[in-house]
Amino acid sequence: MKRILITRPRAQAEPFAAGLKAAGFEPVIFPVIEIRPMYDNTALDRALHKLACYDWAVFTSVNGVEAVWEHMNRLWIERVPEKVQVAAIGSKTAEALKAHGIIPSFIPDEYIAEAILPGLGDLRGRWVLLPRAEIARKALPEAIAKAGGVAHEIAVYHTLPAEPEPAGLAALRSGVDVVTLTSPSTVHNFVEIVRQHGLDPLRLPGNPLFACIGPITAQAAREEGLNNLVMAKEYTTEGLIQIIGRLVNQ
Repeated sequence: MKRILITRPRAQAEPFAAGLKAAGFEPVIFPVIEIRPMYDNTALDRALHKLACYDWAVFTSVNGVEAVWEHMNRLWIERVPEKVQVAAIGSKTAEALKAHGIIPSFIPDEYIAEAILPGLGDLRGRWVLLPRAEIARKALPEAIAKAGGVAHEIAVYHTLPAEPEPAGLAALRSGVDVVTLTSPSTVHNFVEIVRQHGLDPLRLPGNPLFACIGPITAQAAREEGLNNLVMAKEYTTEGLIQIIGRLVNQ
């Protein structure tokens, strides 16, 4: 049975692992990042109290959705004002919003930040709330500003390196067939962790395939020198399972 390494945070790894098992693979959970919400976040509290001032709220991850709603519940804010349009990058982010009663006004065809800009329309003088990770790429807020909008970017959660798990390290040393990478932070932390434990990420046992969830992650992998890369056609974990199934089972 082919072994597939999952580098996502443990809380997000289980559904991915279940999908891989259903497809006939052996998942190896090896989180390289940890998500921690920012509980004391004055900037977010102020923004939420003034939600009606925004024209758009753009969510780029499930983590961002959950962090915002946790703060809304704590502040006794029951809903997003009707005038505020909501955009979601990715189907999973959209599902998280729908779970909170929000139907996104726009979901881009491509699940990357830059692809969302055309769907926001004329941004001149419009305020856009961007609740994101503290290490999020600056491409989207910079594009909004260039289009004449006011991007209010607020860090709502930390992305931190995780402590490596012995079982995952043992699997890497004995050889896995595929390493899945789902964000630039998983790429960078994976490379750092394996180096810290005496492994060369460019020459891993078994010469595994690196399966990237999308172009931004793939670019981060290339910048780290990783080769033997493939990218999901649909930028989701389901898309990763599909591309892995096609290539590994050939």
